[in-house]
Amino acid sequence: MAEGGNSFQLGEHTLSVPVSLHAKNRDRLCERLKNVKGYEKGSVVILEGGQSKTRYSSDTEIIFRQESYFHWMFGVKEPDFFGALDVDSGKSMLFIPRLPEEYVVWMGRIHPREHFKKLYEVDEVYYTDEIATILENKKPAQLLTLRGQNTDSGLITKEAAFDGISNFKVDNTLLFPEITECRVIKTPEELRVLRYTNKISSEAHREVMKRIRPGMKEYQLESIFYHYVYARGGCRHLSYTCIAASGENGATLHYGHAGAPNDKTVNDGDICLFDMGGEYYCHASDITCSFPVNGKFTDKQKIIYEAVLKSSRAVMAAVKPGVSWVDMHLLADRVQLEELKRHGLLQGDIDAMMEARLGAIFMPHGLGHFMGLDVHDVGGYPEGVERSTKPGLRSLRTARTMQAGMVLTIEPGIYFIDAVLEKAMNDAALSSFLVREKIEQFKGFGGVRIEDDIIITEDGMELMTDVPRTVEEIESHMATGGDLKPVI
Repeated sequence: MAEGGNSFQLGEHTLSVPVSLHAKNRDRLCERLKNVKGYEKGSVVILEGGQSKTRYSSDTEIIFRQESYFHWMFGVKEPDFFGALDVDSGKSMLFIPRLPEEYVVWMGRIHPREHFKKLYEVDEVYYTDEIATILENKKPAQLLTLRGQNTDSGLITKEAAFDGISNFKVDNTLLFPEITECRVIKTPEELRVLRYTNKISSEAHREVMKRIRPGMKEYQLESIFYHYVYARGGCRHLSYTCIAASGENGATLHYGHAGAPNDKTVNDGDICLFDMGGEYYCHASDITCSFPVNGKFTDKQKIIYEAVLKSSRAVMAAVKPGVSWVDMHLLADRVQLEELKRHGLLQGDIDAMMEARLGAIFMPHGLGHFMGLDVHDVGGYPEGVERSTKPGLRSLRTARTMQAGMVLTIEPGIYFIDAVLEKAMNDAALSSFLVREKIEQFKGFGGVRIEDDIIITEDGMELMTDVPRTVEEIESHMATGGDLKPVI
């Protein structure tokens, strides 16, 4: 196996990530495959990396980001690579594109094969037009290709294909569940990167909270966040499209898309829901902060915020290995319903509310999700784990039992979504729980979400996110930005 000490880093102020992280991942995969039923000795894994793309029919290139499974195995930054792994020996191979001479004029130096062998600490490097010949010489018993469905997107992974693959025996069922399970449980090296992305993104959220002023545009706050994680943390990519919602926009769960592009003016009296996370070395973060634009919670804002915070912290106190994630969602639901009843928005028996799935009216999304190389990370519903059909629960991105080494978000929320509430008011099974005149007072409120990133440990959890969370902490922190000029 190749040895070395290379690392990825974008300046001394950013995290240094050893390339050996990927060698460890490959070793884990080999051990898992060799012990799985149906494995045939002499098999070789073959993966196709991400491809460079242009914007529609133009020649404008989209900034490349490596495909996550390929990054997990090899850490390659460049597009159009293939990679192979001899399972029995653990030897690794990269296949690089054979670039034309004019590449050097437009794109820069053309590196020899030895450069990539050393850079990525693999055993062998060849060109992509040699894949069939090189593999034929190695006489693999079979090629293991990656084909499976992402349970969040419903999309199928891109299976490696090359000229001559039809001459090999190919198995496209064995690899996917095993490499996915490897990704579900993070190594210490991977956790170190995820802690870093949380640190930088937490700092960026703090900066936004200090700099916000009534009259600014939502996108200006989004840009403050992005500038911070990129300039300070080396995060060229964000983990997902920023949700920079203020006022009633906070009731739109995935606000910030092209049809609602963070373009509202933030007004005095609004509460913000800012869901934003930087990505470093393809490792995600996913943090949501909810806070008042003017730095002071109104009584109504405080009621909803503290209900969500209580729910969040109840889950954090309960989550540990062996606990069902579905049970954690139900716990969050129960706490929020109890708080809404205590403040007069609901009436009746809490157990009856739970049975009727009333919680989904105020929190239609799931409690949280796996996170890693993808913000909604893989492995949520492996074979044998069924998705609930009940409101709220069917939106859970995993229904698994917790294990040490899993990384998840905890993100309860309460939203006042007009269409959802109006439908519930006219539903005989739900309307008796709702105090219409009290709920009407929250029309146009938007929503509150509190989202933190955690690691499941041997006896509980580790909180990676570090932002002000209590009402007092938020108000105190936002007051420190009093002498800052708004970014207009």
